[in-house]
Amino acid sequence: MTTEYLSTTPDCEIRSTRIVNASIELVFEAWANPNHLKNWWGPAGFTNTFNEFDFQPGGKWSFVMHGPDKGNYANECEFTKIEKPTLIAWKRYSQPLFQVVFTFEEVESNKTKIIFRMIFDSADACNKLKKFVVDKNEENFDRLEVELTKMVL
Repeated sequence: MTTEYLSTTPDCEIRSTRIVNASIELVFEAWANPNHLKNWWGPAGFTNTFNEFDFQPGGKWSFVMHGPDKGNYANECEFTKIEKPTLIAWKRYSQPLFQVVFTFEEVESNKTKIIFRMIFDSADACNKLKKFVVDKNEENFDRLEVELTKMVL
């Protein structure tokens, strides 16, 4: 059973969900293992360079997302809560500021529901990103599904 983490109001949250054809353990591993995560994290066309990935509460995740056309986007995060295999949460220390909560729910033995929540301090901050980030989150899920087909536990 997944623990609810970080309550908010709908106007301060962007929520994306997807059911993938993979076990909850495999989906969690795609997150917990930086060798997999770097392959799929981010919208279509992006690549990643991980500088630090300390996958534990209080651990740092420092990385650069490289855009397909131009731009490098530094990200500084701290893992705030991890409950294997149902929850991963972190807080961003780089702009734009928000917290992320990923929850994983077993639907069947080889199907997992993923809920991706981006939580902002204000509706204004949320609305600034909402207009384009929803589609980008879907691209992120698409990339995850490709990575899951390559993985074996």
